[in-house]
Amino acid sequence: MLPTTVLWAIFLLPLFSLVFIGLILRPFFNNYPKLSGYTIISCLTAALGLSIWVLTSSDQFPIGSTIEWAAVGDFKINLGFVADRLTAIMLIVVTGVSLLVQIYSQGYMRGDPGYHRYFAFMSLFTASMLGLVLASNLLLVYVFWEGVGLGSYLLIGFWFHKPSAAAAAKKAFIVTRFGDFGFLIGILILYFTAGTFNIAELNELAMLGVIGGTALTLAALGIFSGAVGKSAQFPLHTWLPDAMEGPTPVSSLIHAATMVAAGVYLVARTLPIFVSSETAIMFVAVIGGVTAIFAASMGLVMNDIKRVLAYSTISQLGYMMLGLGAVGVGIAQGELGEEFIWLAIAVGMFHLFTNAFFKCLLFLGAGSVSHASGGTFDMRLMGGLRKYMPWTFVTFLIGALSLSGIWPLAGFWSKDGIILRAWEYTPVLFWLAIITVFMTAFYMFRVVFMTFGGKYRGGEQSPGHGGHGHGEPHESPLVMVFPMVILALFAIGAGWAFWAGGAFEYLGGYAHGFFDVFTNVGEEPLPLISLTIALAGIMLAYAMYSARWISPEKVSQTFAPLYTLLSRKYYMDELYERIFVVRVLHRGLFYVIQTVDTYVVDGIVNGLANVTVLAGSGFRRLQTGQLQSYGLAIVLGILTIMLVWFVYK
Repeated sequence: MLPTTVLWAIFLLPLFSLVFIGLILRPFFNNYPKLSGYTIISCLTAALGLSIWVLTSSDQFPIGSTIEWAAVGDFKINLGFVADRLTAIMLIVVTGVSLLVQIYSQGYMRGDPGYHRYFAFMSLFTASMLGLVLASNLLLVYVFWEGVGLGSYLLIGFWFHKPSAAAAAKKAFIVTRFGDFGFLIGILILYFTAGTFNIAELNELAMLGVIGGTALTLAALGIFSGAVGKSAQFPLHTWLPDAMEGPTPVSSLIHAATMVAAGVYLVARTLPIFVSSETAIMFVAVIGGVTAIFAASMGLVMNDIKRVLAYSTISQLGYMMLGLGAVGVGIAQGELGEEFIWLAIAVGMFHLFTNAFFKCLLFLGAGSVSHASGGTFDMRLMGGLRKYMPWTFVTFLIGALSLSGIWPLAGFWSKDGIILRAWEYTPVLFWLAIITVFMTAFYMFRVVFMTFGGKYRGGEQSPGHGGHGHGEPHESPLVMVFPMVILALFAIGAGWAFWAGGAFEYLGGYAHGFFDVFTNVGEEPLPLISLTIALAGIMLAYAMYSARWISPEKVSQTFAPLYTLLSRKYYMDELYERIFVVRVLHRGLFYVIQTVDTYVVDGIVNGLANVTVLAGSGFRRLQTGQLQSYGLAIVLGILTIMLVWFVYK
């Protein structure tokens, strides 16, 4: 029997790490930085063990624990954690990936003066993410949602002495606030409509039709706006590429595997609400499909290896939204029964599960090659690293193949599951997904050939963080290679495990959903078509960046306007910063607010003050101190009263 205290322990372990590092290690053991790493690694190892216990206790789901936090009349706020199949999967992803990243960080952050601070922030983020996953009601989800945003802000701006890092942290915090505001509105609409924050109750009421109509649609779109911000979906995607200013392990954990997946998890957790509104679920599918191809197109031309991976992350998150939305549209339109909600969740979450491993692996690989190239992330300064870094090369290649959807790696199974469902229920979005397959394979192997192929081009001339300056590159230390090897094994085997079902038979509805995704893989031509298109993308990358049959420079010159458009990121940053911020907000809305504040609010206050001063000055002159003047005033006053009385008598 799984005690509910296990759920609280999973959350409290990284929280303990935060308190212990911040209050004990940093002030009293500052000269022993490794203790911070050992602390969070120990806590996450225990949390992972408990998460595995939760996962293997699926026959007892749902498991929950709730306490009443506040009560004012009929209004009550309950705090509680709950574990179901969806929660169990996310617990493994968060604790497992975070553990490997912290091990990697031991080598990557070695020698950094903010070592204790780094692991304290990592502890804060992990605790908030686990709280978000376990929360049983939307109000508590929102609290941890903001905690995750705070942790992300602190980690992106970890090297705050760099203006670019400070600016990136502020940008991430501000842009995601727009989505979070919509999320809060959605929560309030649901509460005032249904009278509860509990997610399970809200899902049930939506399916029964108790919540419906415009209120349900607006609430669902509000929730989705929060997901759009955190998961960097179009049009709130602009913060994620800039967030690469943080340490590479931060990018690997937060911006590849956990925080950005929170939006997908939120939609999956509340999917019954979405499928009860055809408008809302179609919006999810469309935004997902558009984001997938939109972000992939920008990844084609980036030269910073982390930014390529950032746009790849945005694209893959779009895939996940498309997977949830595609099957959801079929349910909303009546082509599938409500019992297929599990299938929709399975399709989207399967890709989240596999992506967490191979995308985390790719980011760690990017950190490894930067570590060997003088601290640079510019692929034009790399090259030839295959012979210097064989372990990094092999693991990175596995991650790239998995992301490209090459059989039999994990990405093939999860991505083709989405493509199959898109073809069945949203054919237009299916073609966007297919084009994205080609783009993904091309830009990932552009990275592989530019970074590991050819000859070494010297790296960064001046040493950066973690770099070695001049000299020949070499393989990263074991503490960095080991996590990459483990993640590479998952990038190979995670798809097989789900497809075969043997390792996840105890997942019940989820296992059934995964089986359904691939029942007809052998009969359907789509997986073969998708694989062929991915291989074509790899071959084009080989022709341009390895064999040099096609000159990349001539291609960029031939399509110069398109190349400029993509390299400038469709001018979205200029649109937001110069048009929206400067002209709409600063010169428009803020100017109006300032004018009202200056001439109306301040005018009324200052006017009342001036009237008071003038009145006081006038009345002061009446106080002459002469008794005959006062007597005359009294007589005139009496005569005035008598006159008025006789006139109106």
